[in-house]
Amino acid sequence: MTGRQRERRHRRTRAAVVAAVVLAGAGPACAGCSGGDAVAGDSRGGDAVTALRQAAGRLVDAGSSKARTSMEMATGGTRVTIRGAGAYDYRKRMGRLKVMLPQDPAGGAERRPITELLAPGALFMKNRGAGVPPDKWVRVDTRTLSDGNLVTGGATDPFTAAEVLLGTRTATYVGRTEVAGTGVRHYRGTAHLADAARRASKGNEGPLKAAAEGFATAAVPFDAYLDDEGRIRKVRHRFSFLNGQQKSPVAVASTTLLYDFGASVRVRLPRTDDIYAGRIAEE
Repeated sequence: MTGRQRERRHRRTRAAVVAAVVLAGAGPACAGCSGGDAVAGDSRGGDAVTALRQAAGRLVDAGSSKARTSMEMATGGTRVTIRGAGAYDYRKRMGRLKVMLPQDPAGGAERRPITELLAPGALFMKNRGAGVPPDKWVRVDTRTLSDGNLVTGGATDPFTAAEVLLGTRTATYVGRTEVAGTGVRHYRGTAHLADAARRASKGNEGPLKAAAEGFATAAVPFDAYLDDEGRIRKVRHRFSFLNGQQKSPVAVASTTLLYDFGASVRVRLPRTDDIYAGRIAEE
């Protein structure tokens, strides 16, 4: 394969990934998962399943935090990463992220970050591109997305990521380690989205139910790292989906890193006049 052919394939892959991430009704599917209700733990890790199911509640107790996100996608031998950073209020179920799409492989100008506002049942995006005026917001009803906005926004909503763990069926305590200098307990397991939807908060019940019905399988493998107060410091979910533009599946690893608990979070949702109502072009 020539350098020009590799560049063209990378460009096609990136376009497909961006289309899948931003406003695409994808049908993700998690591979290599198993069911059952086994519980694994030890005297240091305690009851792993119970600890993981309680993790979202511990975030509500903490009130808020800063967050960093990473979404890695691989298809056809090409890998791209979408990164985000911001803060989240777990009591109001609202957050704000700056999401950076990968740079064009040809070395073109780097895209401005997409500003995302996260709210119960809704995702608002600014600097969307694709014909949307730069001063307008795009609103997405996350209950209508077949992935429940676990993948579509390019960053998994931090509280939704936590509430996926409400569906934990199997879990193993791996051991003690550190995340960003903080001592944590590392757990590895599988969550079931239908179970998570039944136990989720009102704002996440609909999106998680949609994901459970839209994914090829509702089982999601994960690695979670909880601090000594039971709060999530890091969680990594693994998905695989077909975005409708390619025959081969796109492998996705979504990672959420939480820190600086109690941080100030200010989120003001856009007015109706600021929301774009026109046609969104395909990228």
